[in-house]
Amino acid sequence: MIDDLVEAIIQSQALRIAPAEEVFLYTSGTVGPYYINTHYLMGGPGPAEEFLTFIDSDKDEIERFPVDLLARIQTAYEDNAGYRAVVDALVGRAKAEMGCIGMVDGVSGGERRDWFFSPAVAHRLGVSHLYIYKDLRTVLHESQGRGGERAEDIDGMRFLHVADLVTEASSYIRGWVPALRDRGAEMAYALNVVDRAQGGMEALADMGVAGGSLLRVDEELFGVLLDRAVIDERQRQALTVYFRDPESAMRTFLTTHPDFLARSLAAEDSRVAHRARLLVDEDPYGLKQSDEG
Repeated sequence: MIDDLVEAIIQSQALRIAPAEEVFLYTSGTVGPYYINTHYLMGGPGPAEEFLTFIDSDKDEIERFPVDLLARIQTAYEDNAGYRAVVDALVGRAKAEMGCIGMVDGVSGGERRDWFFSPAVAHRLGVSHLYIYKDLRTVLHESQGRGGERAEDIDGMRFLHVADLVTEASSYIRGWVPALRDRGAEMAYALNVVDRAQGGMEALADMGVAGGSLLRVDEELFGVLLDRAVIDERQRQALTVYFRDPESAMRTFLTTHPDFLARSLAAEDSRVAHRARLLVDEDPYGLKQSDEG
């Protein structure tokens, strides 16, 4: 864990911790005591959301998109010390890992939030960047090339994948690894900015992909946040209980705070209500079974 990255996630609001006795509703219909928006490391919520808007509007203009995106990344790198520290740390880690795995032909990144970091790493390593889209299209931007081009012929190439975040590695499993392997390429290493420590690294290992991260969301981090007065002791305890057993911790919270789900279902914010309804319908914590018991 690097001090610069901890400072960057605090200053950029990339990490949000719920007050004690409160949780956040996630888009998946689950709940938890913190949010990690790694892409906010690019200067905070405003610049990060603007960058996402640019990606959504321009990503299909494959010839000019990589050039324009890299130019925006260069500006962010020069203007924002926190983002620059993260990119530099990724580059340093990539070089260290290549000392073990050997040289790679390029850096890959998946749509959308990986693209906040992966092109910057490729540029500084002097290698090509492979854009992997959600529909598993691949676009290659050569290190000295002027624009991107569809990349179906990458047989035999080795890539170091750079991702913003790994939780359970579902994007890797369903998308990024198959996109490479189906074209005869290899993911030689998976380098993540943040590891939520919820089984993702183990899932990558099961797929035969070596990986690592700059920062792990774990008890060590909670201690650092407490020391820096970012959280209080009650929040640290809640985070620790969640870290050790997320499902049990959140089942206990929901059963002891029935008003939380009732308020969320009745919320005027449609996103909150939708997530609450998803929690009820999918029942990831076995609440219906508990009620029946």
